Amino acid sequence: MPKANPYYDPSKNHHTPTGFCNPGYPESHSPEMVKRWQRERKEQHLPHPPDAGYPGFIDQWWQPADFNMPGNAVWWLGHATLLYQINGMHILTDPVFSLRVSPVSFYGPKRLTDVPAKINRLPPIDVVLISHNHYDHLDLPSLRRLIKHSPQVRFIVPLGLKKLVEKQGAVRVDELDWWDSLVIDGVTFTSVPARHWSVRTLWDQNQTLWCGWMISANARNYYFSGDTAYSPILLEIAQRFQSIEMAALPIGAYAPRWMMEAHHINPQEAVRLHRELACKQSFAIHWGVFELADESLDEPPMELHRALKQQGVSEQEFQLIKLGARLAL
Repeated sequence: MPKANPYYDPSKNHHTPTGFCNPGYPESHSPEMVKRWQRERKEQHLPHPPDAGYPGFIDQWWQPADFNMPGNAVWWLGHATLLYQINGMHILTDPVFSLRVSPVSFYGPKRLTDVPAKINRLPPIDVVLISHNHYDHLDLPSLRRLIKHSPQVRFIVPLGLKKLVEKQGAVRVDELDWWDSLVIDGVTFTSVPARHWSVRTLWDQNQTLWCGWMISANARNYYFSGDTAYSPILLEIAQRFQSIEMAALPIGAYAPRWMMEAHHINPQEAVRLHRELACKQSFAIHWGVFELADESLDEPPMELHRALKQQGVSEQEFQLIKLGARLAL
């Protein structure tokens, strides 16, 4: 029996009496679809290794992170883990530093490229943003290590995740619904919609919310999408934020489309979203670390190159960067 949603607001179309949903979209998958996907990827031995092998891929796309450079910037630390440095504040998104993203430490998707910096090498973290509760975005061992590293770190999470994060030792946790905002030392954090879902056990599907984040400072907006499939609801972000200086958009975990289209955008949709949100610049995340779907680790950047050419967007406007690389904001 599903639990009652303590946050339920019937005036909001992404709320349900027992949890949350994607407005305008039915349930996005079924146990039969999952079984078919697992069977087919096993039969086809997917995903295939990168063309240059895993060592060659790492040589091309990985570098150690250097946090000694001044100024407002963002570092990509792999998958959806980003470190923003804005006005002296350090903001971390979806921190995942563990070897596996799984309920257990000995089984599940394994990290294939190392983190560009261990937690003990990070600067003191002021704010952590969590997009949703999937294991590749909400990694509890990483949170516990991060809290020891930065005891006064403040967490901002979607509805329903406060208690779980507090159990890891966090002392300051704020929960936000879509379009809620919180201002900390002159920086505004706004929860924005995403088309996704949530689950950590067999009994809690869609009982906690998912979202993206807009970070606003110095009259500039920086968009972190979290996980999202394509949806017209995302276009409301452009209506509320007339200018997006930099967007971090996912390009991986998209194959096969019949299974993943309802969960993750592919490179073509990422470029489309970049254009429709009128982002001044974007860079690619959510690829190159874990084999979560059927495409090879090196397929997303190749597909992104094709999408940029097809849609007339330059590679300077929508960038591919190495794990560990820094972009000035």
